[in-house]
Amino acid sequence: MRIVVKVGTSTLAYQNGNLNIRRVETLCKVLSDLKNAGHELIFVSSGAIGMGVGKLMLKERPDDIPSKQACAAVGQCELMYTYDRLFSEHNHTVAQILLTGADIHYAARLNNFKNTMNRLLELQAIPIINENDTVVTDEIEIGDNDTLSAIVADIMGADLLILLTDIDGLYTADPRKDPDAKHIDLVEELDQHIMEFGGGSGSSLGTGGMATKLQAAKIATTAGCDMVIVDGSEPVVLYDVVEGKTVGTRFVGKGK
Repeated sequence: MRIVVKVGTSTLAYQNGNLNIRRVETLCKVLSDLKNAGHELIFVSSGAIGMGVGKLMLKERPDDIPSKQACAAVGQCELMYTYDRLFSEHNHTVAQILLTGADIHYAARLNNFKNTMNRLLELQAIPIINENDTVVTDEIEIGDNDTLSAIVADIMGADLLILLTDIDGLYTADPRKDPDAKHIDLVEELDQHIMEFGGGSGSSLGTGGMATKLQAAKIATTAGCDMVIVDGSEPVVLYDVVEGKTVGTRFVGKGK
């Protein structure tokens, strides 16, 4: 299969912004193993701003654009250094691709992106994609990596999109606040009723929440790609997702 895996900041880092070393090491090991099994992997990774917050020893994620961009510039270096080192331990080569909305919206740039991605996959590299937070502005930003990963899955004709996050799928309400919230294993029709289960932003370091994940599901499933939301705290869960086991919440791609 061609699989897009997106990992959120809350999965990669502790609340203080420092890298969760054990988890990231396990994640890179599992992804390497899935690639060894013959799957094509595209990795969408958040975490640049969050890691920059930790590296610069800031007390909290900044609100102003210049500070966010400064954090991204520092954090992206740390992020790619870590991925390069960990994937190399398993004999896999990574490639960094930083995107803005303009790269998606303008035909010539979109074509360049697709050509580069296809060649990287042919060369057995693992593309690691993030929004270019260092230079992005409000006018051209994609906004969150849930949406970005779904757009990439659509463009690249992926079979499966996996969102690794800090919750084990979609619930009828926020399970952290409502003890009566019920977990939803399978969504075959992404109707308005399901969309209303989306909430606000998740962790203080990230930008995504369930609402962005449901929007991502709409993009992916419309393109015929299955999407699974799963708890990323134990990356070995990726094996179960790829094998089609009931884990997290699976959204069924249209036409399947």
